[in-house]
Amino acid sequence: MEISAKTRLHYRIQTILFIALFLAVTGLLAWLSTQYSTRSDWTAGNRNSLTDDTIKLLQTLDAPVHVRSYQAEDLNMQQGVQEILGRYRQHKKDFDFRIINPDLEPDLAKADGIAEYGQTVIKYRDQQEIVNALDEQSISNALLRLSRTILPQLAFVSGHGERDTSDRGNTGYALLQQQMTEKGFAFSQINLLRDVIAEDVRVLVIAGASHDFVAGEVDKLLAYLDNGGQLLWLADPESGHSLDRLFAQIGLQMIPGVVVDTNQQLRATLRTPHPAILPVLAYGEHSITAELRYHTLFPMAAAFKTTPAKTEWQATPFLLTLPDSSWAESGNFFLDVTLDKESGDTPGPLAIGYALEKTLAGNHQQRVVVIGDSDFLSNANLGAAANLLLIQNIFNWLAEDDALINISPKAAPDLDLQLNQVELIIIGFGFLIVLPLALAGTGFYIWYKRRAR
Repeated sequence: MEISAKTRLHYRIQTILFIALFLAVTGLLAWLSTQYSTRSDWTAGNRNSLTDDTIKLLQTLDAPVHVRSYQAEDLNMQQGVQEILGRYRQHKKDFDFRIINPDLEPDLAKADGIAEYGQTVIKYRDQQEIVNALDEQSISNALLRLSRTILPQLAFVSGHGERDTSDRGNTGYALLQQQMTEKGFAFSQINLLRDVIAEDVRVLVIAGASHDFVAGEVDKLLAYLDNGGQLLWLADPESGHSLDRLFAQIGLQMIPGVVVDTNQQLRATLRTPHPAILPVLAYGEHSITAELRYHTLFPMAAAFKTTPAKTEWQATPFLLTLPDSSWAESGNFFLDVTLDKESGDTPGPLAIGYALEKTLAGNHQQRVVVIGDSDFLSNANLGAAANLLLIQNIFNWLAEDDALINISPKAAPDLDLQLNQVELIIIGFGFLIVLPLALAGTGFYIWYKRRAR
């Protein structure tokens, strides 16, 4: 083909048009990348994405959220903050945030009450809160607290050997108070002999009373329920006899004995040292446990049953034991436990937790939760299994904050490789002796074959 001046001109025009179109498409793609983003989280447990609970919480916020994060002039740190806060903006368009160097804007930092690098101010409606850590649990808990116009008051009954919310020992409830305060609850204690149950008490808590209530105190409790109060009652085995009238009012009865579970395979998997440390894997159909996907642990729990007498309360068992391996042991459960119906043992499945509801005037729902163990919320056991998630759900349900759910930190599958001594010896022997000998042998074989040629 003969190349003329006209052909060269056509080639130049085509080349210029191709370059122009290529640059235009590249620029368009670059602009689209700034307007639209797609991200995929392939980490174990989706650790780089927001939990479903946080997304539901963001959907309940009907006003803009404004965040100012005060960080040092560190590019890597600021990129990390941008990544974390960007996850929230992805699910809530009016979630605005700024990353500010407090050295450059000291007046604004002072007005926001910033005392050090790394602090973040979160504002929602007319309230604001400073958080010191930028992780999902800290941010979402702050949003949860800010979304509550009035902090629900949890009043713990005292004077009968109940659990102490200020006790930091193994049996105390100090950790529970710390965790629930972070979730937006207020704590107080009440002595029924001298105190009146205040009107702002959202939930009254009886946690492991070991001494009897006097008649006047029982009258106060019954009057509190008659007036529509919400109650969480943690009744340990063989307790609560002085509160028989309270049991009768809500239509429940405690089954004698301590609930045990002798499923050997389950105990070996969970490493529970005694059958009286009861794992609960079955949950009743109730909003408290609807989103619970893990087992819970109850050391020395009692079970309940409904009474035949008619009552206005609708009782739903939501903590259930396994049918074939559990029962209420009425004898000495420290010895080798065996099911003996003739001696008074009650075979499973049993219910160690009930949620009760009663419809009041105006279609208002009064709520009560009864659980046969107070030790599962102690400092020593609160972090076991899903105990913390369970009590968060219970308090939210009793406070009638059904839309506010627990925000828990994500946990990946086991990221630590733990090897015993034998495995370490095998690996060391393989890498230090077998592998070098194999490489040397291969080299010698290749050298020998070449030499033989």
